[in-house]
Amino acid sequence: MPPQTPRLPRETHREGGVPDGLLLALIGFLLGATVLLWTGTGIAGLLAHGHWPRQLHFTRTPLAMRELVTRPQDLATAWQQVPAADLPRPGLFWGIFLGEVLVLLVLAVFLLGTFTRYRAVRAARRHDRLTAPAQAPLPDQRPATTPQAPTPPYVPQPAVEAVPTAAYEAASQTPTAAEPPAPQVPVAPQPQPQPVAAAAAETAMAVPPVPGQLTGSGLLFTGAGGAATAEKGKRLIQPAVLDAEGPVVVTCADDRTWQQTVGNRGKLGPVHVFDPEHLVDTPGRLRWAPHNGCQDPVTATTRARALLAPLRTHDVTVNDAAETLLRCWLHAAAVDGMPFRQLHRWAGGSGSSDALRVLRTARDAASGWSGELEATLHAHPERRDAAQELIHTTLSCLNTLHIRDACSPGRTDVLDLESFVAERGTLYVVGTPREDPRTDPGAMPLLTALVSSVVEHGRRMAEGSSPGRLDPPMTCVLDDIATIAPLPELPWLMAEGPAVGLPVLAVLRSEDQARHRWPQKQAETIWRAATNRLTV
Repeated sequence: MPPQTPRLPRETHREGGVPDGLLLALIGFLLGATVLLWTGTGIAGLLAHGHWPRQLHFTRTPLAMRELVTRPQDLATAWQQVPAADLPRPGLFWGIFLGEVLVLLVLAVFLLGTFTRYRAVRAARRHDRLTAPAQAPLPDQRPATTPQAPTPPYVPQPAVEAVPTAAYEAASQTPTAAEPPAPQVPVAPQPQPQPVAAAAAETAMAVPPVPGQLTGSGLLFTGAGGAATAEKGKRLIQPAVLDAEGPVVVTCADDRTWQQTVGNRGKLGPVHVFDPEHLVDTPGRLRWAPHNGCQDPVTATTRARALLAPLRTHDVTVNDAAETLLRCWLHAAAVDGMPFRQLHRWAGGSGSSDALRVLRTARDAASGWSGELEATLHAHPERRDAAQELIHTTLSCLNTLHIRDACSPGRTDVLDLESFVAERGTLYVVGTPREDPRTDPGAMPLLTALVSSVVEHGRRMAEGSSPGRLDPPMTCVLDDIATIAPLPELPWLMAEGPAVGLPVLAVLRSEDQARHRWPQKQAETIWRAATNRLTV
């Protein structure tokens, strides 16, 4: 390791601190106690002597509070500037004070119950509006097939498996010969044969969806692009971002979604923009180190898998070797306090023994990882070279100044995910769509790792909460997810995310694009698990 690279203290690696909500609650409690103490003294004096105590100033209340904590019966010492004849008896004062506290508690419980009922009613209404569009088109489609009594209707339900069948092709061609209306009938059977899930998606999109809070898992197919792709933002993506009650994670390819939603989202909580390629014209951009939090071996493994996801090859052994190298390097860099660019040097073959030394000597290093790293580096030279080349390509974006700076946060540039979720923040992840990341990945691995980190943190928070879900939920609006940040957790997110408070809207071009980015079984899980499948 270069001697000029400083080793940070261990305390600097730990995130968190006192939450802002706890500080605000403490300040509110102290201010409320001060007001109650002052008004209690004045009201008690008014009841005892018929007038407000003279020289009873609010600014003297904190000092009086301190005296009453140690000597609760000595009002004269607490309010030294007030004439003793104007002060009430201690029993009357404390009775008035406790009465005020009880009134406030009853009022707080009433307001909390009213607000909870209001949220429940509004969520039920929005759920009804969201489920209505998927059922409305079905009656409209039946008249076209009712004249064909012997032929069963070919409109599938959204839960039908996404596999092309011969029955679908026959059903799509039968109505052409017997359908009398000339203007409409030739258009319906003429689309090229496509999977059943896509046909169901087109049927579900016959009526535009009602904007509302996203509660399930939605899958949107945009087709080849064009005007329909431009309309998806105004019709679905932007309403989903604006209607979210809790934190939101948004992926986007340009600044249109950011421009239309940042104003309203900024009123709810903090707004972060991770834009390493500088596609958005904003003065403040988030800087995030991908090895942040990788002192935890589980986090290092998940982060390595996410970084390599866009460039995975068909050679399983090379993928496993690359994942082993990368997770060990992430863990070593995080434990030793090295910058993220050090991993790019290790992948290029420069000083990779430093990581091995850290894993052997550092007290916080994971047990057994030094042996795994050494075995991968020396056991199979050809496999090692291929794995290092894969990692080097993954991190090649660090050669660009903007991207390298985006991965080098200062001491104040910390994305505290605990506060992000609690304060209902918004994270915009902006990147250039790339159809073939294996040749030029750009910032795609970094974007994928950040989104994966946020989703994984939300899952852990949901598991640690008493109800087993996030409340309010963290909405994931993943536009162009296959070409911006192909999230390895997307199949799980579509299937189980809504149940733990992680509703998701994923936007893909087609099912073929999903199969190209995810393995066959995972791609099928993506559209089979979606509660709403739409096509623009």
